[in-house]
Amino acid sequence: MSFNSPTTGSGSRTSGRALEFGRTHVVRPKGKHQATIVWLHGLGDNGSSWSQLLESLPLPNIKWICPTAPTRPVAIFGGFPCTAWFDVGDLSEDGPDDVDGLDASAAHVANLLSTEPTDIKLGVGGFSMGAAIALYSATCCAQGKFGNGNPYRINLSVVVGLSGWLPCSRSLRNKIEGSQEAMRRAASFPLLLCHGRGLVTTPFLRRWMRFVPG
Repeated sequence: MSFNSPTTGSGSRTSGRALEFGRTHVVRPKGKHQATIVWLHGLGDNGSSWSQLLESLPLPNIKWICPTAPTRPVAIFGGFPCTAWFDVGDLSEDGPDDVDGLDASAAHVANLLSTEPTDIKLGVGGFSMGAAIALYSATCCAQGKFGNGNPYRINLSVVVGLSGWLPCSRSLRNKIEGSQEAMRRAASFPLLLCHGRGLVTTPFLRRWMRFVPG
């Protein structure tokens, strides 16, 4: 199964140039495989650094997939190229949103999850810009479609965001509030958000506690 972005199936485009995703690192479960989570790094980082950290966690039933974002010019850095899941020029709510880049990265995550066994719970998590893609993927799941209108067919069971934000927050809120089905899905979505010492969870996240030894 393949989920294509509006411009290319393997990346997004900047100035007409296709951007390829980097290497994907996988941390296999040491116990019974019960869940797979795609974990997304922050701006300028790569999947390798997070895979080493995740391998040390006492979570033996989770398989971690740690992809690496494409290297692209980033507006907030004056066009300097670095690994980034999408282009960003302003972190305020009034800043422009790179919807093509968001869709391309969300589609890449969906492709990685589409090959997992059907009896496995699926999730997306990330740090900073990676958390932004995780949260954007959650809205795609709630709406049942990407920002470009293509269907989103992955059934996410959990989304985790560390020190991140939701891109396109205003337009996405209007879209979700305009659909009772999307509002129902969003309200029941298992979500964990952490920022500094702040913590936000949903009651549905408790079902995931069975994956944590204790």
